[in-house]
Amino acid sequence: MRRDIFQAIADPTRRAIITLIALQAMTPNAIADNFNTTRQSVSKHLRILTECKLVKQEYQGREIYYSLKIEKMKEIDKWIEQFRKIWETRFNQLDKVLSILKKQKK
Repeated sequence: MRRDIFQAIADPTRRAIITLIALQAMTPNAIADNFNTTRQSVSKHLRILTECKLVKQEYQGREIYYSLKIEKMKEIDKWIEQFRKIWETRFNQLDKVLSILKKQKK
C-alpha cells in the first residue's frame, strides 16, 4: 500500500516519533521507551514513516538507528506555506479594518 507523507503525519504517535528523532537518531527500543505502548506498535509506526521516506535507517553494528529526513519535512512545509500566505493576507486585512474602526471611535 502506497502512503503519502500526510497520511504518515496524521497519526499523533508518528508525529511524536518525528519530534523525538528530529533531535537525535534513536533505536526502536529507545523510541518505544518514550511511549506507553509495545515495541511492536512503535515498529509499525516506524515502518510507515520509512515507507513515506520521512525517516531513514542507519545500521551501526547490530542496532538500527532512525533519524529524520529533513528534505521530506520541507515538502510538508512547502504545502503549508500556501495557507500561511492566505492567512497572513487575511490578518493584514483585519488589521486595516480594526485600525479604521479604532480611528472612527476617536
